[in-house]
Amino acid sequence: MGVVNGSYLIARTLKEEGVDTLFYLTGGPAFDLIFACQDLGIKTVDFRHEQAAAFAAHAYARVTGKPGVCAAASGPGTLNLLTGVYTASIDCAPMLILGGASPVHEIGREAFQEVDQVGVMQPLCKYWHRPTKAERYPEIVSTAYRQATSGRPGPVYIDCGADVLYEELDEEAAIRPSRATKTSRPAAEPGAVTEAIDMLAGAERPIIIGGGGVFFSGGAPELESLVDITGIPFFTAPMSRGIVPEDHAVSFQGARSMALRNADVVLVVGTRFNWMLNYGRRFSDDARIIQVDIDSAEIAHNRDVDLGIVGDAKVVLGQMVGEAETRGSSFAGALESPWVVGLREDNDRRAAQLAPLLNSNDSPIHPLRICKEIRDFLDRDAILCVDGNEILHFGRQSLPTYLPGHRLNSGVTGTMGVGLPYGIGAKLAKPDKQVLVLHGDGSMGLNAMEIDTAVRFDLPVVTVVCNNAGWMARTPDMPKPGRELGFTSFDGMATALGGYGERVEDPDEIRPALERAFGSGLPAVINVVA
Repeated sequence: MGVVNGSYLIARTLKEEGVDTLFYLTGGPAFDLIFACQDLGIKTVDFRHEQAAAFAAHAYARVTGKPGVCAAASGPGTLNLLTGVYTASIDCAPMLILGGASPVHEIGREAFQEVDQVGVMQPLCKYWHRPTKAERYPEIVSTAYRQATSGRPGPVYIDCGADVLYEELDEEAAIRPSRATKTSRPAAEPGAVTEAIDMLAGAERPIIIGGGGVFFSGGAPELESLVDITGIPFFTAPMSRGIVPEDHAVSFQGARSMALRNADVVLVVGTRFNWMLNYGRRFSDDARIIQVDIDSAEIAHNRDVDLGIVGDAKVVLGQMVGEAETRGSSFAGALESPWVVGLREDNDRRAAQLAPLLNSNDSPIHPLRICKEIRDFLDRDAILCVDGNEILHFGRQSLPTYLPGHRLNSGVTGTMGVGLPYGIGAKLAKPDKQVLVLHGDGSMGLNAMEIDTAVRFDLPVVTVVCNNAGWMARTPDMPKPGRELGFTSFDGMATALGGYGERVEDPDEIRPALERAFGSGLPAVINVVA
């Protein structure tokens, strides 16, 4: 024990909470905070733009289930984090943001880089604080970390004034954070579980839809068990693909529209009736809806439901598994029911329609041929990040995912530029896994300098750019202003920054290029003329 400053107390508390990685861009007044994190064994990774640091922290949360932690300098540095905070907020992903700020005791005097960062961050964060005394940092940081992960997860923000960061005090004078040794999770009322399984067992055309609440609760094994027992077809929110392996016997990704349109009973777990589900209207008006969510305010938001269950996704799914196991005969023959057979046929029909494009030898190369080569090359446990417009849709149709947290994309927000930062965050989270980023050339351009970050930290992320020389697809009959970008030499950029780069014009060269890129052991860019 001895004299310490506020920056040290923040770093010490992060370490106590289990934080192992900090994403940041250097600048005042956060220098001492970064040094303190390094001294305590927290890996610190600096980016070329704060936006990318926030995206990487979001990806880290989406892969590990733990809060991603990011920091930035005051004023424009912290404001540059905002788009990443927005994506995490809408995705309900836990993130802890440490914003350097002008001195608290000079607020209103027009200090250097003074801006109301709390006011900017507050609408996107479930908790915020502006400490005025360094002694409170341990208490506030610990509370923020807990808030990020409790209930429905989300970003939290701490405004770190320079004077409070620099304040010195005896370490023993710091307020000790309070923590629970053990915490229970909210379960469903037993009668509600029985009613839910009754509805599913009595359905002719049931489906299950899972989202981020399943992943962040750790409920993927329970959801897979429920699908195994009942034989009910499942679908997921885009960022939650892989919570049940997509080669499961009742995985029919190509029949999603048919399933949602014709289902008579729908179990929705840990996801919202947002625009992706057309606010719940993707289902028939006659469909009976069971909704499970940890946030009671989310029940029946945008759509009437027949049974709302407030509880933790993992716990409630475990209860449903137990109830379904007692009714084994109720679900006998589900895999050969007219409903499942019909979805399988629709899925196979869609696959047959895609097959010519997946195997196309056209030049420029069709995006689906790129996807097919990636699909056939990647390990089963690879992490795939997809970012763009046209390529995002083709990737959704053709690239499966088999493990929770191993699929990241632009998500509900449609934010461009997330791909490479997501790939870096994912590689830091799971360095032993293949990480491939599938980018459009427009979205790649937004954060392409993060190739340098990957090189500096020896992170062999492989990026495949589907390069059609412009934003969106070419549509001569409907020109778009500002679409044309020309063919950007991202492969040359990768080489110049110390990575591996290769340009591909022949579809038969995609796989060899993938082999060379992963074999190089370097951050790599394969630039495909599409």
